[in-house]
Amino acid sequence: MAGIFRAASVAVRQVRRARMIAGGLGIAAISACTTGSVLSLEPAVDVGSQTSAVPKYAGMQRLVPSNPYMTAAYPRMDEPMAPTEQMPASEVECRQDLKRLGVVYTDLAPIREGQCGIDYPVKISAIGSIGMKPAATLTCDMAATFAGWARNELVPSARWRYFSGVRTIRQGSSYSCRRIAGEGTLSEHGKGNALDVMSIELGNGKEIDVRKPGLFAFRTRGFLNTVRADGCQYFTTVLGPGYNYDHRNHFHFDIKNRRNGYRACR
Repeated sequence: MAGIFRAASVAVRQVRRARMIAGGLGIAAISACTTGSVLSLEPAVDVGSQTSAVPKYAGMQRLVPSNPYMTAAYPRMDEPMAPTEQMPASEVECRQDLKRLGVVYTDLAPIREGQCGIDYPVKISAIGSIGMKPAATLTCDMAATFAGWARNELVPSARWRYFSGVRTIRQGSSYSCRRIAGEGTLSEHGKGNALDVMSIELGNGKEIDVRKPGLFAFRTRGFLNTVRADGCQYFTTVLGPGYNYDHRNHFHFDIKNRRNGYRACR
Protein backbone atom coordinates (compact mmCIF):
# COMPACT_ATOMS: atom_id res chain seq x y z
CA MET A 1 0.00 0.00 0.00
CA ALA A 2 2.81 2.41 0.87
CA GLY A 3 4.35 1.78 -2.55
CA ILE A 4 1.11 2.77 -4.24
CA PHE A 5 1.01 6.05 -2.31
CA ARG A 6 4.65 6.81 -3.20
CA ALA A 7 3.98 6.16 -6.89
CA ALA A 8 0.93 8.41 -6.80
CA SER A 9 2.95 11.15 -5.09
CA VAL A 10 5.68 10.93 -7.74
CA ALA A 11 3.08 11.13 -10.50
CA VAL A 12 1.51 14.27 -8.96
CA ARG A 13 4.93 15.97 -8.69
CA GLN A 14 5.69 15.16 -12.34
CA VAL A 15 2.36 16.64 -13.47
CA ARG A 16 3.01 19.82 -11.48
CA ARG A 17 6.53 20.11 -12.92
CA ALA A 18 5.19 19.70 -16.47
CA ARG A 19 2.60 22.41 -15.85
CA MET A 20 5.24 24.79 -14.50
CA ILE A 21 7.48 24.21 -17.54
CA ALA A 22 4.57 24.77 -19.94
CA GLY A 23 3.63 27.97 -18.12
CA GLY A 24 7.20 29.25 -18.31
CA LEU A 25 7.37 28.53 -22.02
CA GLY A 26 4.09 30.36 -22.55
CA ILE A 27 5.36 33.45 -20.72
CA ALA A 28 8.60 33.39 -22.70
CA ALA A 29 6.67 33.18 -25.95
CA ILE A 30 4.49 36.15 -25.00
CA SER A 31 7.55 38.17 -23.99
CA ALA A 32 9.22 37.41 -27.30
CA CYS A 33 6.21 38.80 -29.19
CA THR A 34 5.88 42.10 -27.35
CA THR A 35 8.14 45.11 -27.57
CA GLY A 36 7.45 46.47 -24.07
CA SER A 37 10.44 48.44 -22.84
CA VAL A 38 12.86 46.38 -24.94
CA LEU A 39 12.66 48.79 -27.88
CA SER A 40 12.80 52.33 -26.58
CA LEU A 41 11.95 53.76 -29.99
CA GLU A 42 10.78 57.32 -30.32
CA PRO A 43 8.12 57.65 -33.02
CA ALA A 44 8.28 60.65 -35.28
CA VAL A 45 5.52 63.22 -35.03
CA ASP A 46 4.34 65.47 -37.83
CA VAL A 47 3.38 69.09 -37.49
CA GLY A 48 0.74 71.24 -39.09
CA SER A 49 -1.85 73.67 -37.78
CA GLN A 50 -2.36 70.95 -35.18
CA THR A 51 0.24 68.43 -34.12
CA SER A 52 -0.72 64.91 -35.08
CA ALA A 53 -0.95 61.87 -32.90
CA VAL A 54 1.50 59.06 -33.52
CA PRO A 55 0.23 57.23 -36.63
CA LYS A 56 -0.78 53.58 -36.57
CA TYR A 57 1.66 51.28 -38.31
CA ALA A 58 1.55 47.68 -39.45
CA GLY A 59 4.13 44.91 -39.57
CA MET A 60 7.75 45.99 -39.24
CA GLN A 61 6.74 49.67 -39.37
CA ARG A 62 4.97 49.19 -36.04
CA LEU A 63 8.25 48.09 -34.46
CA VAL A 64 10.40 50.76 -36.13
CA PRO A 65 8.08 53.74 -36.77
CA SER A 66 10.94 56.18 -37.23
CA ASN A 67 12.61 54.10 -39.94
CA PRO A 68 11.18 55.03 -43.36
CA TYR A 69 12.59 51.89 -44.93
CA MET A 70 10.60 49.52 -42.73
CA THR A 71 7.50 48.89 -44.82
CA ALA A 72 4.60 46.49 -44.35
CA ALA A 73 6.66 43.33 -44.03
CA TYR A 74 10.23 43.85 -45.18
CA PRO A 75 12.87 46.61 -45.33
CA ARG A 76 13.12 48.63 -48.53
CA MET A 77 16.68 48.86 -49.75
CA ASP A 78 18.30 52.04 -51.01
CA GLU A 79 18.79 52.23 -54.73
CA PRO A 80 21.69 54.35 -56.03
CA MET A 81 21.04 56.95 -58.67
CA ALA A 82 21.41 55.63 -62.21
CA PRO A 83 24.60 56.86 -63.95
CA THR A 84 22.49 58.22 -66.80
CA GLU A 85 20.19 60.25 -64.52
CA GLN A 86 20.25 63.94 -65.41
CA MET A 87 19.70 66.49 -62.65
CA PRO A 88 18.48 70.06 -63.14
CA ALA A 89 20.96 72.89 -62.59
CA SER A 90 19.46 73.75 -59.20
CA GLU A 91 20.16 70.23 -57.91
CA VAL A 92 23.72 70.31 -59.26
CA GLU A 93 24.33 73.64 -57.56
CA CYS A 94 22.86 72.35 -54.30
CA ARG A 95 25.26 69.43 -54.30
CA GLN A 96 28.14 71.84 -54.76
CA ASP A 97 26.90 73.53 -51.58
CA LEU A 98 26.90 70.18 -49.80
CA LYS A 99 30.53 69.61 -50.79
CA ARG A 100 31.51 73.08 -49.56
CA LEU A 101 29.84 72.28 -46.24
CA GLY A 102 31.77 69.01 -46.01
CA VAL A 103 28.66 66.84 -46.19
CA VAL A 104 29.21 63.14 -46.83
CA TYR A 105 26.30 61.98 -48.94
CA THR A 106 25.11 59.47 -51.53
CA ASP A 107 22.77 60.23 -54.42
CA LEU A 108 19.79 57.88 -54.44
CA ALA A 109 17.34 56.91 -57.14
CA PRO A 110 14.08 58.89 -57.18
CA ILE A 111 11.63 57.85 -54.45
CA ARG A 112 7.99 57.68 -55.52
CA GLU A 113 5.30 56.36 -53.19
CA GLY A 114 1.92 57.75 -54.22
CA GLN A 115 1.87 61.41 -53.20
CA CYS A 116 5.09 60.95 -51.24
CA GLY A 117 8.58 60.97 -52.64
CA ILE A 118 11.75 62.85 -53.52
CA ASP A 119 12.81 63.47 -57.11
CA TYR A 120 16.53 63.72 -56.33
CA PRO A 121 17.15 62.36 -52.81
CA VAL A 122 20.44 62.40 -50.96
CA LYS A 123 21.42 60.20 -48.04
CA ILE A 124 23.48 62.08 -45.46
CA SER A 125 25.88 60.07 -43.30
CA ALA A 126 28.07 62.90 -41.95
CA ILE A 127 28.56 66.65 -41.86
CA GLY A 128 32.30 67.11 -41.76
CA SER A 129 33.44 65.19 -38.69
CA ILE A 130 29.89 65.00 -37.29
CA GLY A 131 28.26 61.63 -37.80
CA MET A 132 24.55 61.36 -38.63
CA LYS A 133 23.06 58.26 -37.03
CA PRO A 134 21.21 56.73 -38.68
CA ALA A 135 21.95 58.26 -42.07
CA ALA A 136 19.18 60.64 -43.14
CA THR A 137 17.37 60.59 -46.49
CA LEU A 138 16.38 64.14 -47.47
CA THR A 139 16.00 66.57 -50.32
CA CYS A 140 19.24 68.34 -51.13
CA ASP A 141 17.78 71.68 -49.98
CA MET A 142 16.88 70.28 -46.56
CA ALA A 143 20.28 68.59 -46.26
CA ALA A 144 22.11 71.82 -47.09
CA THR A 145 19.96 73.84 -44.69
CA PHE A 146 20.54 71.38 -41.87
CA ALA A 147 24.28 71.18 -42.57
CA GLY A 148 24.57 74.98 -42.53
CA TRP A 149 22.78 75.15 -39.19
CA ALA A 150 24.90 72.34 -37.71
CA ARG A 151 28.22 73.89 -38.73
CA ASN A 152 27.40 77.56 -38.12
CA GLU A 153 25.20 77.34 -35.01
CA LEU A 154 25.21 73.93 -33.32
CA VAL A 155 28.98 73.41 -33.18
CA PRO A 156 29.82 76.94 -31.93
CA SER A 157 27.08 76.65 -29.28
CA ALA A 158 28.53 73.35 -28.07
CA ARG A 159 32.03 74.81 -27.88
CA TRP A 160 30.74 77.86 -26.00
CA ARG A 161 28.70 75.87 -23.47
CA TYR A 162 30.71 72.67 -23.10
CA PHE A 163 34.16 73.48 -24.55
CA SER A 164 33.69 70.54 -26.90
CA GLY A 165 32.82 69.85 -30.51
CA VAL A 166 29.94 67.69 -31.74
CA ARG A 167 30.61 64.02 -32.53
CA THR A 168 27.17 62.66 -33.50
CA ILE A 169 23.67 63.87 -34.26
CA ARG A 170 21.11 61.15 -33.58
CA GLN A 171 17.97 61.55 -35.67
CA GLY A 172 14.62 59.82 -35.29
CA SER A 173 13.01 60.41 -38.67
CA SER A 174 13.96 61.87 -42.04
CA TYR A 175 12.01 60.83 -45.17
CA SER A 176 8.88 58.88 -44.23
CA CYS A 177 5.69 58.61 -46.26
CA ARG A 178 2.78 59.67 -44.07
CA ARG A 179 0.07 62.28 -43.63
CA ILE A 180 -0.59 64.68 -40.78
CA ALA A 181 -3.18 62.97 -38.63
CA GLY A 182 -6.51 64.77 -38.44
CA GLU A 183 -5.80 66.94 -41.46
CA GLY A 184 -5.20 64.66 -44.43
CA THR A 185 -2.28 66.86 -45.45
CA LEU A 186 0.95 65.28 -46.61
CA SER A 187 3.67 65.56 -43.97
CA GLU A 188 6.91 67.36 -44.77
CA HIS A 189 8.58 64.06 -43.86
CA GLY A 190 6.79 62.60 -46.87
CA LYS A 191 8.56 65.16 -49.07
CA GLY A 192 12.00 64.72 -47.53
CA ASN A 193 11.89 68.25 -46.11
CA ALA A 194 11.90 67.38 -42.40
CA LEU A 195 14.27 65.91 -39.82
CA ASP A 196 13.73 65.01 -36.14
CA VAL A 197 16.73 65.30 -33.80
CA MET A 198 16.60 63.10 -30.70
CA SER A 199 19.99 63.73 -29.08
CA ILE A 200 23.43 65.24 -29.63
CA GLU A 201 26.68 63.53 -28.63
CA LEU A 202 29.60 65.83 -27.92
CA GLY A 203 33.24 65.18 -28.66
CA ASN A 204 33.93 64.65 -24.95
CA GLY A 205 31.42 61.79 -24.87
CA LYS A 206 28.58 63.68 -23.20
CA GLU A 207 25.14 62.80 -24.58
CA ILE A 208 22.66 65.69 -24.58
CA ASP A 209 19.11 64.38 -24.73
CA VAL A 210 16.62 66.77 -26.29
CA ARG A 211 14.07 65.97 -23.58
CA LYS A 212 13.30 68.93 -21.35
CA PRO A 213 16.16 69.08 -18.81
CA GLY A 214 15.76 69.11 -15.05
CA LEU A 215 15.14 72.22 -12.98
CA PHE A 216 18.80 72.80 -12.15
CA ALA A 217 20.31 71.73 -15.48
CA PHE A 218 21.14 75.33 -16.35
CA ARG A 219 23.85 74.58 -18.91
CA THR A 220 21.80 72.01 -20.78
CA ARG A 221 18.72 74.22 -20.76
CA GLY A 222 20.71 77.16 -22.10
CA PHE A 223 22.24 75.01 -24.82
CA LEU A 224 18.90 73.59 -25.98
CA ASN A 225 17.28 77.04 -25.93
CA THR A 226 20.08 78.34 -28.13
CA VAL A 227 19.75 75.37 -30.49
CA ARG A 228 16.03 76.08 -30.91
CA ALA A 229 16.42 79.84 -31.33
CA ASP A 230 19.24 79.52 -33.87
CA GLY A 231 17.25 76.94 -35.80
CA CYS A 232 14.51 79.49 -36.41
CA GLN A 233 16.92 81.45 -38.62
CA TYR A 234 17.36 78.45 -40.94
CA PHE A 235 14.14 76.42 -40.87
CA THR A 236 10.53 77.46 -41.37
CA THR A 237 9.37 75.08 -38.61
CA VAL A 238 11.11 74.40 -35.31
CA LEU A 239 9.17 72.56 -32.61
CA GLY A 240 10.46 70.83 -29.51
CA PRO A 241 10.04 70.06 -25.80
CA GLY A 242 7.69 72.46 -24.08
CA TYR A 243 5.56 72.99 -27.19
CA ASN A 244 3.34 69.98 -26.48
CA TYR A 245 3.52 66.40 -25.28
CA ASP A 246 4.17 64.98 -28.75
CA HIS A 247 7.40 66.97 -29.03
CA ARG A 248 8.66 66.21 -25.53
CA ASN A 249 11.64 64.19 -26.76
CA HIS A 250 12.85 65.70 -30.04
CA PHE A 251 13.32 68.80 -32.15
CA HIS A 252 11.36 68.82 -35.39
CA PHE A 253 12.99 70.88 -38.17
CA ASP A 254 11.51 71.42 -41.63
CA ILE A 255 11.56 73.85 -44.55
CA LYS A 256 7.86 73.92 -45.40
CA ASN A 257 6.87 76.73 -47.74
CA ARG A 258 4.24 79.00 -46.21
CA ARG A 259 2.49 82.11 -47.37
CA ASN A 260 4.10 85.45 -46.55
CA GLY A 261 7.25 83.73 -45.26
CA TYR A 262 5.57 82.65 -42.02
CA ARG A 263 7.72 80.58 -39.63
CA ALA A 264 6.47 78.31 -36.87
CA CYS A 265 9.07 78.51 -34.12
CA ARG A 266 7.76 77.15 -30.82
